[in-house]
Amino acid sequence: MVQCHPPLELEELPKEDEERLEKLFSKLDTDGNGKIDIHDLSVALKELAPHINRSYAEKFLATTGKDAGDVTLSEFIHYVREHEKNLRLQFSHLDKNKDGKVDLEELISAFADLGIAIGRNEATNLLKRMDQDGSLNISYDEWRDYLLLAPATDIHALISFWRHSTYLDIGEDMNVPDDFTQSELQTGKWWRHLLAGGIAGAFSRTCTAPLDRLKVFLQVNPTRENMLRCLARMINEGGINGLWRGNGINVIKIAPESAIKFAAYEQVKRLIKGEKKNQPLEIHERFIAGASAGAISQTVIYPLEVLKTRLALRKTGQYLGILDAARKIYAREGLKCFYKGYIPNILGIVPYAGIDLAVYETLKKKYISKYQANNSQPGILLLLACGSASCTLGQVCSYPLALVRTRLQAQERSAKGAEGTMSGVFRDIVQREGFRGLYRGITPNFIKVIPAVSISYVVYEYASRSLGVNMT
Repeated sequence: MVQCHPPLELEELPKEDEERLEKLFSKLDTDGNGKIDIHDLSVALKELAPHINRSYAEKFLATTGKDAGDVTLSEFIHYVREHEKNLRLQFSHLDKNKDGKVDLEELISAFADLGIAIGRNEATNLLKRMDQDGSLNISYDEWRDYLLLAPATDIHALISFWRHSTYLDIGEDMNVPDDFTQSELQTGKWWRHLLAGGIAGAFSRTCTAPLDRLKVFLQVNPTRENMLRCLARMINEGGINGLWRGNGINVIKIAPESAIKFAAYEQVKRLIKGEKKNQPLEIHERFIAGASAGAISQTVIYPLEVLKTRLALRKTGQYLGILDAARKIYAREGLKCFYKGYIPNILGIVPYAGIDLAVYETLKKKYISKYQANNSQPGILLLLACGSASCTLGQVCSYPLALVRTRLQAQERSAKGAEGTMSGVFRDIVQREGFRGLYRGITPNFIKVIPAVSISYVVYEYASRSLGVNMT
């Protein structure tokens, strides 16, 4: 336990540093009681980097010797002085030419020496996060101020604190998988992230399942029925519990889909990188890898997609459960029916994944670029807004294909002629319902985006904390 140090320690500190640390302490002491506790530090760390959770604050307090909190000014200054010595040593490793600054080339070179793969784009973004004066390099003061509250002692842990961001599961099945660091892959933390994401996805999809089932009903109904009337008809037929029909299999397929998508993504990344194994993927390469992984995972689990649609549309008493539904559908229509709508589904992955990823990354980078002067990072609300906007635009561009897929999946017997094909369904929709018919049911899809993203974020944060990993 660190003991309270005498005022002499403050007297030994240069006046400029004393004022700087007293100002920082006052900012952290949000309730003004002269001490920093776990709540004070959690709030401060959240402002510094949105992906930070309470465990970072707990680690910081543990390094000061105050597991329970209540760090005084004297104790805070004693810890910071020791921590700054370590930060200066680590900065010297990055500053190759010893001119007191770290530029882009030095940063890339230092990362390579440490065995950390980083591309020029990511290095530029990392540099901008610390570059408060717009000089396109990092001074020691900028390095120190940014990492002062990082509960880390070695350079790899400091860099992990510096570089992580997040990509949310929003209840759709076509998202680009997250990138994991080499350390996370080697230590096995990746499966904890996948598990946390699966838990978050299950909660999110369950909470928004009524909207998802409403969307499916509107998609397959060729009449111009409004949402409220359709919702009332669903409740009259199956009761309130009926609004969750098809959600069980929607949750069950999260685990195999995530595992297959992750494995495929890693393999495709290796093929794209070739000899450049230490170089991370650029955004267009991530899109290619993500779309390919999505296509592979969808091919394997697609029968579950068909079952989900059939179960969502079933009438009361039609099927006893998932296995009974699969057996009866197979007996009536054969194995081929489990891949109805497969082609529009695969085609829909390309615009959805591409637009979703590109818009999310672009909005986030533009924010960082605009507000880099004051070292501001995207907050929780901004990340949720970026995720919601990118998802919405991705849906707008891919929705007609999703609509055709659902209509094909819902066909209970093998349709003969054009009406059983993708092009035939497209023509039928446009002829009977006009261009607007291609977007039937998109309103409940839009409505569910914000709650789905918010629920996914909150549950993922708590799940990842329980599993001992930080949000990435």
